Amino acid sequence: MKKNIDINQVNKCETESDLSSCYGQNTVIKFKMIVEAILFASDKPLSVEQIYLLLEHDLAVSKAQIKLILQELGSEYASRGIELVEVGGAFRFQTRSDCSEWVQLLWEEKPQKYSRALLETLALIAYRQPITRGDIEEIRGVAVSSNIIKTLQERSWVRVVGHREVPGRPAIYATTKQFLAHFNLKSLENLPTLAEIRDIDLISKEVNSQLTLGEEFELGAETLSDTD
Repeated sequence: MKKNIDINQVNKCETESDLSSCYGQNTVIKFKMIVEAILFASDKPLSVEQIYLLLEHDLAVSKAQIKLILQELGSEYASRGIELVEVGGAFRFQTRSDCSEWVQLLWEEKPQKYSRALLETLALIAYRQPITRGDIEEIRGVAVSSNIIKTLQERSWVRVVGHREVPGRPAIYATTKQFLAHFNLKSLENLPTLAEIRDIDLISKEVNSQLTLGEEFELGAETLSDTD
């Protein structure tokens, strides 16, 4: 699709809230279809910047207009079984959580639950980051399995962000954008407050519920079964 809209028209409409008054209804529908198709086809959430870079050479559409298109798509999907969500500053389509139990019927085997030890470790990294393995062990009162840390890194939920300047220079861990995306969080500020979390059993139940939904998008992922 070649560029066929005057760039001056785009600049003039940067702050226009009604896309159709700038481009015409047919062009807006085409823009929206293209953005919708890109998000459906992508295997990861896409930011406004990433969408813009994909389209800038062929379509005269600005970042501001892409944001408006995303807002319109979000409203249009608000009452459907699929929703457009923002996670970690990027956007993706996913099945609604209240439909997950029926979507799971597509697969004979349910995703394996994650161990209490893994969930405790992930929760501590999420809430206390940046944090070292020694810090986690001190809080939990037991040693942290190397397999647990390895699993969290392989899932791209945590990463090494530095090393503490003490003997041995232990690694310092923090969560990633993939962690935010998997748990449907726009940012770490969207984590439940510690006052809202009664105990680790509740964390385990809620996190496993989120992971079960997330596995719908990762059917080929390796199952995990790390324990202490």
